[in-house]
Amino acid sequence: MDHLVSIAARPAAGPSMSLTLAHVLAGIGAGHEPSIELNDIHVIRHSFRPNDKAALRGPEDLTTEKVLAYTREQDISPRRFPAQPGRLWVIFIADGKNRSRLWGAFENHGEQVDERTESCRYFDLRPSDFLATLRDRLVIDWDNPRSWHRSGGAVSTARMQVLEIADRDKVPFPGFDGVLLTFHQLQELVNDSRYTDWRTALAEVQGIYLITDTSNGKQYVGKADGSERILGRWVTYARDGHGGNVALRQLAFESVGGTQGIKTDHARHFLFSLLRVFGPSTPPSEVNAAESHYKAALMTRKFGLNRN
Repeated sequence: MDHLVSIAARPAAGPSMSLTLAHVLAGIGAGHEPSIELNDIHVIRHSFRPNDKAALRGPEDLTTEKVLAYTREQDISPRRFPAQPGRLWVIFIADGKNRSRLWGAFENHGEQVDERTESCRYFDLRPSDFLATLRDRLVIDWDNPRSWHRSGGAVSTARMQVLEIADRDKVPFPGFDGVLLTFHQLQELVNDSRYTDWRTALAEVQGIYLITDTSNGKQYVGKADGSERILGRWVTYARDGHGGNVALRQLAFESVGGTQGIKTDHARHFLFSLLRVFGPSTPPSEVNAAESHYKAALMTRKFGLNRN
């Protein structure tokens, strides 16, 4: 990291002195033993494709498992992807227009020739800690989104400007009436330090919550009472996508031969909000009455996802 700091600290005497991706790669690569040269690196930019199940459809797909599976499959033609790409693959994710945010890196151990098909090659990629300190922090200007990969030593890499190197902004708690979270954001709330204020607030209240399936508009009314609190209940959804609820669990698994089958990612469609919150000392009877009221008012037993 010292190499990067020394580069960033140089005074900007003009456009030629601005910090580029090549500066970052060369600076950090020089600190490795053995050193990593620019030509050892291949840089890749992925974009979300919401309607393509074989692609990365949204932020919720940015797991190591899914990014690795998507990245290791490349076109058979060396004109579309190099026959001998670098030993380190640095992955960026499109972050609005030309903005691209660093996701991480893989070490390339070569093509898995036995997996080759008529149209695809598959590479043996393994997670790498190269650039780990800059993950989610480094944002660059990918000058030509049509060109989605390039060598670290390419002239075009030297032109890509660094837009920011900073910690992701803390997410302020909007108040209970302003809570509205996608499933991916709910998972971030549970695990990301940026949501510390949210966790503190939601851990203090009981309440009635609403889950909306954005793929069809159906709704589920649930409650969190006693010592569980809203945060405790929502942690279960973040972990398994259904929280043990009958209808939501059915959506979480494909039916195979009339029995529970393969786990799905249907929870990606869920939107979480709060209908009403109660203090920690509110009696269970009051929370139960509110839950019954909202189920009746929103007709979630007849048209939604409540089964009782």
